[in-house]
Amino acid sequence: MLPETLRWEDRVLSIIDQTLLPGELRYIELRNAEAVFEAIRSLRVRGAPAIGICAAYGVVVGVLERGPSDAAELRAAVVAAADYLATSRPTAVNLFWALDRMRGVDTGATVEAGLSALEAEAGAIHVEDRALCRAIGEHGAGLIGPGDGVLTHCNAGSLATAYYGTALSVMYSARDRGVAFRVYADETRPLLQGARLTAWELMQAGIDVTLICDNAAAQVMREGKVQLVVVGADRIAANGDAANKIGTYGVALLAKAHGIPFYVAAPYSTFDRSLGRGEDIPIEQRAAEEVTCGFGARTAPEGVQVYAPAFDVTPAELIAGIITERGILSPPYERSIAAAFAAGAGAP
Repeated sequence: MLPETLRWEDRVLSIIDQTLLPGELRYIELRNAEAVFEAIRSLRVRGAPAIGICAAYGVVVGVLERGPSDAAELRAAVVAAADYLATSRPTAVNLFWALDRMRGVDTGATVEAGLSALEAEAGAIHVEDRALCRAIGEHGAGLIGPGDGVLTHCNAGSLATAYYGTALSVMYSARDRGVAFRVYADETRPLLQGARLTAWELMQAGIDVTLICDNAAAQVMREGKVQLVVVGADRIAANGDAANKIGTYGVALLAKAHGIPFYVAAPYSTFDRSLGRGEDIPIEQRAAEEVTCGFGARTAPEGVQVYAPAFDVTPAELIAGIITERGILSPPYERSIAAAFAAGAGAP
């Protein structure tokens, strides 16, 4: 059993502090909106779906913190909390999708009715994520054959969601079907999500995983150890361009060069059809210290200039398919994405 990334009990939000992994598994309580903001911003909770769920509960936390005395004050507290949390990180669209859902809740005529409605909506987002993670895995599991090597970048597993994850759900579901395979996990510089998180949770689940340096991916592919690449996404444009953790684009180029299919796994809530192409996706810039002083040890000279984007965009033409909770979308993505939403995908 994998640990729950987020818990909501007695109107208290608890999360695994992922900055402490793999050394320590600790839950921390987020009792005000500022704590929720800080947890998202500092990557104590990360992964697009988990960020969205955390933010949804964070709206309830923010309302409870303000202690509104009537329905009007409660409504104002909802807007204030949602607007504040929306500034925590810019790239993962699930954050904004979840906050829009919370803004749209009918909070009724009393404070308690409003709180109950908000709590129910956040809970629904949480439950829905569990179901769609399982569905993504079921749709993608058949891509993994016996003896395959599967490479993934960053962490798109249970720690990034409410259940099995997105990219890693494909692997968990293949494991559940009795398929024997090996995962190669990129370390994912500079914050080592692949080393600290992906390798940790796959080992917890008993899946054969080998950690590699980011710059070893080409050699591992060249040696014929990789037959499939599956990664997650934080935002997907209408044309299928997909933003994911920095370094993903390079992995996609390597996969193309070696004739290896490259898949993206993401729920419909990760699609942002208001953006026509990947160039329109806002890319978060991280602090220079994450590169120069990672985990407290200085590895670069004082005063050096640093460029530290948190994400990059993989062009749609490098993506063999997008694994969603309702099936695998195929190129041309402008057509398949539009058709999927016209059929009632239920996301923005």
